[in-house]
Amino acid sequence: ISTFVRRKQKHYINLKIMKPTLFLLAAGMGSRYGGLKQLDGLGPNGETIMDYSIYDAIHAGFGKLVFVIRKDFEQDFRDKIISKYEGHIPCELVFQALDNLPEGFTCPAERTKPWGTNHAVMMGADVIKEPFAVINCDDFYGRDGFRVLGQWLSKADGQNRYCMVGYRVGNTLSESGTVARGICRTDANNYLTGVVERTDIARVDGRITFTGDDGQPTTTDDNTPVSMNMWGFTPDYMDFSARLFARFLAERGHELKSEFYIPTVVNEAIRCGAAKVKVLDTDASWFGVTYAADRPGVVEKIHALVDAGEYPEQLW
Repeated sequence: ISTFVRRKQKHYINLKIMKPTLFLLAAGMGSRYGGLKQLDGLGPNGETIMDYSIYDAIHAGFGKLVFVIRKDFEQDFRDKIISKYEGHIPCELVFQALDNLPEGFTCPAERTKPWGTNHAVMMGADVIKEPFAVINCDDFYGRDGFRVLGQWLSKADGQNRYCMVGYRVGNTLSESGTVARGICRTDANNYLTGVVERTDIARVDGRITFTGDDGQPTTTDDNTPVSMNMWGFTPDYMDFSARLFARFLAERGHELKSEFYIPTVVNEAIRCGAAKVKVLDTDASWFGVTYAADRPGVVEKIHALVDAGEYPEQLW
């Protein structure tokens, strides 16, 4: 009995000290931006937004990187991205492909659109056995976002424990125009109860407004949490996703543009009681490149952070 107890204690300790993995969604081509924006150099020495995310993640205690990419730009990705991190953190590559489907399903011959962000996450099932975070590669999340996410995941020693970083909407606005955001609803304990997509979000006369259900302008507080696709999961998320994906394919797999999104799985987990999703607060400011016109502003913001000493001029 004592040997069994010691083994259980050792397993528990290993779970407590296990470093989380960072899963990076890098399979998409930035069609609106006009190129592979994940590889666009924006920092003083050609650093990408992804470089800053990985730098912040390493300092927040993440222990491994997993990138999901398309197979056709593997070599370019290895040469320009993976080579930077050798000696800093272990890296894995996985590939999203249209024909990577569960047994019994086939991809329609006419389909060209990927199966969506959660299908991309599922590509990491064989290499992720620890709590993990999921982020976009072309979003600048900021140091504090990774800090709160890393702290939470490092203590996620059970199953069905999910989280998301809830950015304060006032820290995610665009200087160029309105934005769309997933505004989060939470309970008294800051667990997610739902996400509602809102459009035309902007600061008007000092207050943040968006288009409400009635089509009229509605105001919200600067600190209202919004989802910027920065999630945290325990490994059981992969099994839950696989079951839901099979159902998705049976119902919508014939549609040539249907997509299996991360929020689809999260919302279903909440709805059926399979998991609870903690909303983590951060004071970090988000910014990103959506269109080519956004690029100069992002370059300016990164250089300002370097000048302020938030990041070294040479990351690697």
